[in-house]
Amino acid sequence: MARILCAGIATIDQIYRLDAMPTRAEKYRARALHVTGGGTAANAAVAMARLGAQVGLFATLGDDGTGRDIVAGLEREGVDCSGVRRIAGRASPLSAILVDARGERMIVSYSDPDLPRDVGWLPTRLPAGVDAVLGDTRWQEGSAHLFRLAREAGVPAVLDGDRAPTIVPDLADLATHVAFSLQGLRDLTGEDDARRALEAYGRRAGGWVAVTNGREGAYFWRDGAIAHHPAHEVEVADTLGAGDAWHGALTVRLAEGADETEAVRFATAAAALKCARFGGRDGAPTRSEVEAFLAP
Repeated sequence: MARILCAGIATIDQIYRLDAMPTRAEKYRARALHVTGGGTAANAAVAMARLGAQVGLFATLGDDGTGRDIVAGLEREGVDCSGVRRIAGRASPLSAILVDARGERMIVSYSDPDLPRDVGWLPTRLPAGVDAVLGDTRWQEGSAHLFRLAREAGVPAVLDGDRAPTIVPDLADLATHVAFSLQGLRDLTGEDDARRALEAYGRRAGGWVAVTNGREGAYFWRDGAIAHHPAHEVEVADTLGAGDAWHGALTVRLAEGADETEAVRFATAAAALKCARFGGRDGAPTRSEVEAFLAP
């Protein structure tokens, strides 16, 4: 069983299902409401736990009811939350998400600007037996800290680059594997096309780079050229959390010793299965489901 540590954001997601996205400032009625945990790193942690990994999360939350619910939801999924600290008087992150009939989503989130971002309480060495780490761009200081420890220990350090890092500009250079969303890579290159954006970003001497773009699939550098893995055709119910499931699945296979091409293949299947299910991260698949989906 692979052992993986994550650093980043954990939230509660209130997911509203609508026929179409709002276009005017007026009242709308949702067809369904689903409340679950969310957050880039937390979603990836749950995805990895469902895929059979032993997962721990480092995050900072408020000492409030929302924080209590976030931790309880993660622990029900088997995620070790001993690395989650709670800060008195501060609010835990919360998101309102609109999902339309095509499965596309719009997210409005709140994160308390006074939640501390320091890393002095994190371990100074990667614990023995950790096979990989994953970090997001919401807590860049924590991700950078874990990436440095992973580099020292010689294990994969995966960055979920859904946004361009600004607080720690060299965050991508600290990771061994960087997988951007198109939005994140567009912020860095100005390119709207996924392949052109990856070409503009270029290869990195110290690591591997990819970009994901929903129904288009993933592009990544392999043997000095750009390779493409198409997305699987599924009836999309909800894209929320699909990128997090992709990054989590990629990290699991890298932690297990797979090469990047196989890890992308596995991750793309996990993301497709998630997209076919409404409910944010609650739609993340199990290991047996992904393997059955990929079976000839």
